[in-house]
Amino acid sequence: MNPALWLERAAQRYPDSPALLSGAEIVADYARFYARTLGLAGALRDVYGLGAGDHVAIFMSNRTEYLEVMYAAWAVGAAVVPINAKLHVREAAWIIGNAEAKLIVSAGTAADSLRSDPDLAGRPVIDVDGDGLDALCQSDPVPSPARLSQDDRAWIFYSSGTTGRPKGVIQTCGNIQAMTLAYFVDVDAADQTDAALYAAPMSHGAGCYNFVFTMRGARHVVPLSGGFDPAEIETLAPDIGNVCLFAAPTMVRRMVSQARLSGYKGDGLKTIVYGGGPMYVADIVEAVDVMGPRFVQIYGQAESPMTITALSRSLVADRTHPRWRTRLGSVGTAHSCVEVMIADQEGRELPRGEIGEILVRGATVMAGYWRNEEASRQALRGGWLWTGDMGAMDEDGFVTLHDRSKDMIISGGTNIYPREIEEVLLTHPAVAQVSVVGQADAEWGETVVAFVVPEAGFTQDEALLDAHCLAHIARFKRPKRYVFIDDLPKNAYGKVLKTELRQRLQAR
Repeated sequence: MNPALWLERAAQRYPDSPALLSGAEIVADYARFYARTLGLAGALRDVYGLGAGDHVAIFMSNRTEYLEVMYAAWAVGAAVVPINAKLHVREAAWIIGNAEAKLIVSAGTAADSLRSDPDLAGRPVIDVDGDGLDALCQSDPVPSPARLSQDDRAWIFYSSGTTGRPKGVIQTCGNIQAMTLAYFVDVDAADQTDAALYAAPMSHGAGCYNFVFTMRGARHVVPLSGGFDPAEIETLAPDIGNVCLFAAPTMVRRMVSQARLSGYKGDGLKTIVYGGGPMYVADIVEAVDVMGPRFVQIYGQAESPMTITALSRSLVADRTHPRWRTRLGSVGTAHSCVEVMIADQEGRELPRGEIGEILVRGATVMAGYWRNEEASRQALRGGWLWTGDMGAMDEDGFVTLHDRSKDMIISGGTNIYPREIEEVLLTHPAVAQVSVVGQADAEWGETVVAFVVPEAGFTQDEALLDAHCLAHIARFKRPKRYVFIDDLPKNAYGKVLKTELRQRLQAR
């Protein structure tokens, strides 16, 4: 079904309910949100010639118009190509070209740069800041959303591209429907009184969750900053109430740090769903201690968006179970809409507790990669999505991530998983951030190297960290070198670029 039908139904049921907010200010109720969407869809059809099967690229920071553009694209039967606004314009241009987008929606200087890009010649650009989006929304509206099937493209999400060019993940209407319904079962309840706060990029996981709140006729809130500011959230959440947001682990850590300074206890916040990277046990224990039981963990990929496993609010907050710490270090159990299996290189299921590649199949798994048959064949084999992540499943179905398969270190013929070492180092008060990688070694194959960002006020003491590791993990796992740096390199989605760290070692 067409996701725009959820907006149509919300406008029919809750026409006067607040829909779009800029900060605490209501800019549209559901009747106006839907009317503007249909008008803009009419402009996409009549002015830009868009229809079923076409693609609309969106390259701009968070704003309420983001939702209007997405739903207008779906209303004419087109798919959206959301592009992280933190990317360079040249990176965005490559994605737009690869996705064969017929229309680009952007804002300000980015729109000007895309207009003048020679590789995008002939592609129209709508500048939300300067091209009269309001006038386009007053165009002759489409009568209702186009009819789309479960297999029709709805969203083409380009992976973060930590190595090589990003790949366009095709998410169908059926994928999105399953993902959205699974939220209610596996993540959190939602109703009309809730508010989705878009502090993380709407081009990514935060935007994926918009469907949940549209379906319920809830509020969509874009902070005035257009992004993530912990102090702004502390001020805004109590005014709005029942705030739900998606946050990467780095964002959670910053929120907790700010809350400790200000004495904020989480007033106005209902749920913080975290995912998109490793959340270390020490960090989430502190988060619950400071802000209370408001946290839910999800593990997913663009290839199965937000829907591989989940760790519920009660499990994140539980301190009574004999194995609560182990469970808190996991990413939870399989979402209701998928099967999860730990397999060897041949695709054979491994016994519980053994480490292998995480495989997924179910209604949320992508249709494939856009214009990349070879990558699709590699990722989709035997009816399963091969995630590239290494993990183990215990007897109770809890999955613990170890690392990306490419990040595993093999030293002296033994597999070493960087995350285990990172977890230990982060329990030391001198360590603010850490990333562990392997360095080529003629004798051992690879040796373990830890890149460490020290906490303010602590000296760079290798012996201290080495003693800490030896007290907690086997000697062969401990880093052979510590490299102290000011910050870890990250991509536009906040993921640590381990490839760049390995290149630094090679350059040395």
